[in-house]
Amino acid sequence: MFFRFLLALLVAIGFTVQAAHSQTLSLKPFKDDLFAYPAALSTGDNGAYTVLDYHEMRDINQRDEVPEKRVRAQYTDPGVRKVQRDLMLKTDAGDVRHIAVGRTEGASIIVLYLHGQGGSRKQGVDDFTFGGNFNRIKNLMAQNGGLYLSPDFPDFGDKGAAQVAALIDHYAQQSPGAKIFVACGSMGGMICWKLAARKDTGGRINGLLLLGSLWDDSFLTSPAFKRRVPVFFGQGSHDVVFPVEKQEAFFRSILAKKSYPTRFVRFETGTHGTPIRMVDWRGTLNWMLTKTP
Repeated sequence: MFFRFLLALLVAIGFTVQAAHSQTLSLKPFKDDLFAYPAALSTGDNGAYTVLDYHEMRDINQRDEVPEKRVRAQYTDPGVRKVQRDLMLKTDAGDVRHIAVGRTEGASIIVLYLHGQGGSRKQGVDDFTFGGNFNRIKNLMAQNGGLYLSPDFPDFGDKGAAQVAALIDHYAQQSPGAKIFVACGSMGGMICWKLAARKDTGGRINGLLLLGSLWDDSFLTSPAFKRRVPVFFGQGSHDVVFPVEKQEAFFRSILAKKSYPTRFVRFETGTHGTPIRMVDWRGTLNWMLTKTP
């Protein structure tokens, strides 16, 4: 009788802990009204595909004090810099310079941003460019017990992917319970797909965000794909670097695989950098947290 009681108690405790853990993995709001998506022009694929009404005059010129260089003050909270550090991690793949915001140990969620061609670790923590959206993700992580990472890497090939994988491995060990999401801007997507293909990171990451980025058909045979890791695509309809039609076709090839967890947001009239400015970090990550393997 005692053992039955003990077993029942342990099961009850387990459910309670699990419920509490689930609650911690729903990000609390931060300036949601200011960063809400503009009106939807159309939706499809049972809500997986959305076309949004983007306007440069409204979404850049009215939002920024100096267009594309400094957002208006109400969009940011610079106090988050108190928990921001510029660090160097020595790994077998090389030294990885990176900026960390939030909890470097015991984090509930980890988000990485990988810059594109000509960028650096500093791009992903700039409080004032891209409409203040990097400041928002920094605050979302800091206020929800999470960790945000913006690293440098030497290239968009195997060496760069190895260094980012080593960075993920290090912080995953420091926060073994954390869900890990990788956001890739533009050419950074090459590393996103390489991470998905690796046995270590492909078996560890919990979501990918491709922002004005590219496609890779090899993802369909990757470890991450086999685990059904959710994928988000944000693309401007006037992206001349990576045409929206090709990214949409890739998205549909993923969606066709047994209702794979993926979403596509098309910013109508948006250009190459629009998704980085406009992505709703909180809405996207909260959706991903409900789909993580």
